Amino acid sequence: MRRPHPRLLAPAAVLLLATACGTEHADPTGGAGAVVPAPRATVTDPPVDGVRVTSVTLPTASPSPSASLGSVHADRLPGDSGISAAYQVGNDGDEAMTYTVIFAFTTDTGAVMGNEKVTVSGVPAGGSRNGTVDLGVLAPGASPVTRVKVERVTKVPADEAPSETGACPASGLRLWADDGDAAMGLRVVGLHLENCGKRDYTLDGYPRLSLLDEDREPVDGIRIRHGGAAIASGTGFDAPPAPLTLKPGESARAGLVWRNTTLAGTAVNVPYVRVVAKPGARPVTVTPELDLGTTGQLGVGAWQRADG
Repeated sequence: MRRPHPRLLAPAAVLLLATACGTEHADPTGGAGAVVPAPRATVTDPPVDGVRVTSVTLPTASPSPSASLGSVHADRLPGDSGISAAYQVGNDGDEAMTYTVIFAFTTDTGAVMGNEKVTVSGVPAGGSRNGTVDLGVLAPGASPVTRVKVERVTKVPADEAPSETGACPASGLRLWADDGDAAMGLRVVGLHLENCGKRDYTLDGYPRLSLLDEDREPVDGIRIRHGGAAIASGTGFDAPPAPLTLKPGESARAGLVWRNTTLAGTAVNVPYVRVVAKPGARPVTVTPELDLGTTGQLGVGAWQRADG
């Protein structure tokens, strides 16, 4: 099953290059002035939820000895598209936040040639972070990329950010959500819990969930049902709860299961879910982007060993 393209949490801002047609420079080989695109173009569009692209770098072009007059080719490193964007993440809130941003690299006509995902951890309240995102290798003959846009932004409190890699959190546990699967209106997202600490960790039951809207405020009117089979059978999250102990290095998984059926009424979307592995555990906020339609319900599977 394949999960649909993520929805936008904020209006996507198409970020245009300030210089689109290049600049006249003398040909270093002594020929007539060849048109060489500016290697870095400033972007002045407003930020999207605190994230903005400040400049875009395109491959430096040079005259092709085998091409007709006026045509150019890009000098690129092997395995590199040579296209990157500098960005800034600004936090105007009152607590440190971790941002996950998807940047889209597009052509003049808006066709998306590639998406790149970046996580910027622990942006302090009132502060900002700068970085650079590089586009991966383009397919041979692909249309040239000339624009960049902020496709999607999610942000969670830094002390509730999920962690799949990196240093083990102070709690000794990593918790994160995968990208999930989707087919025929059925959605399944896995929750993963790893004991990266030095002590055994016991589980017995279901993750505790709080559904949150775009402002991370509670979403009411959704019934959370125990067991994936409450929504659909065969998802892998049908087993009843059973006690288990995770030794250091061991993992468990649970699952979120829902349908996006839309009938009468207003469809409900839930971008954020705060997960508590068991009572008293540190909450972790994941971003599965639940498109619940008008079903009014979400299934959650019990914790089970990740190895089955």
